[in-house]
Amino acid sequence: MASASLCLNSLVTLPPSSHSRKLAETSCCCSCLRNGSLAGAFKPIVVSGNPPTFVSAPGRRIVAVGDLHGDLDQTRYALEMAGVLSSDGQDLWTGGETVLIQLGDVLDRGEDEIAILSLLKSLDIQAKAEGGAVFQVNGNHETMNVERDFRYVDSGGFDECVDFLEYLKDYHYDWEEAFVGWIGASKRWKQDRSMSKNYWGPLNLVKRQKGVIARSVLFRPGGPLAHELARHAVVLKVNDWVFCHGGLLPHHVAYGIEKMNREVSHWMRGLSESDSNPYIPFIATRGYDSVVWNRLYSRDNSDLEDYQINQASKYNCSIWRIDVGMSSGVLHSRPEVLEIIDNKARAIRSKRDTVNELHVVDYI
Repeated sequence: MASASLCLNSLVTLPPSSHSRKLAETSCCCSCLRNGSLAGAFKPIVVSGNPPTFVSAPGRRIVAVGDLHGDLDQTRYALEMAGVLSSDGQDLWTGGETVLIQLGDVLDRGEDEIAILSLLKSLDIQAKAEGGAVFQVNGNHETMNVERDFRYVDSGGFDECVDFLEYLKDYHYDWEEAFVGWIGASKRWKQDRSMSKNYWGPLNLVKRQKGVIARSVLFRPGGPLAHELARHAVVLKVNDWVFCHGGLLPHHVAYGIEKMNREVSHWMRGLSESDSNPYIPFIATRGYDSVVWNRLYSRDNSDLEDYQINQASKYNCSIWRIDVGMSSGVLHSRPEVLEIIDNKARAIRSKRDTVNELHVVDYI
């Protein structure tokens, strides 16, 4: 089944939350010099919902990046292409007041998943200091890992979980500092691990079990990385654009976008089960027509039933599918990102040669 990270424009109006907050402490309210030029004065970014569901980002350039699947090199390349990451290896935010949105599936198929999550967190902190922001949307591979479905975890992904738990001890489990710092420390930990690789030898089964246990501790509902994922939405509306991994259908909107986001976050945090907060939020995370698993917009009309065509055409909107299979664990395709300026979208494509330009199919 094809993977689909979607950006929808001019969707049916979604009611904003009554609870909104400004990123005023980090937003530019006056003109200032940046990179030697005069930056425009934008109104503060206003975020509604917990996790963020509705975002007003007046005048901002928006860039959206699809599935990353644990490939840190391709992640950096895509973010450099988008103009939001320095190319000097220092992992510095260069996007100014840009809003960056990553559409999920950071996890699985690669060995640097936590490092990518750490990088995005670091960039968000830096972006807010310049009037920009970074938002993430959870995909099906995030929800699978919280369910402890580890079928698509790379062996290096298990190793990173073991390393990360050990690393946390050095920080006396100071989560915020440790998590942001992992992007700078992960390479050294990986190098140290590769030097001691022969130590495991015939104990690979023990090593695997250790990795599964470490990953379960981190990603189980209520675990530290599940808590981190719980900060992110399943559906995010920024200005006139709606972002999700999978597909948004009319019954999702009728159910309530903010309600779905809140239920998924509640589940990931491991909070107590109740009738109003099901243990696993089915409408968002389970079933072929749930938000993160729906692939309606990725299929040709000739493959659809009449009722599905009606669902797909219910809203007068443009739809951009932005998963290009850039991870080496998928197709290792050339990175592409979506840029939105003044409500007009275009694809930014890499000019780098690649051996594989196949359409992304048969990947969950």
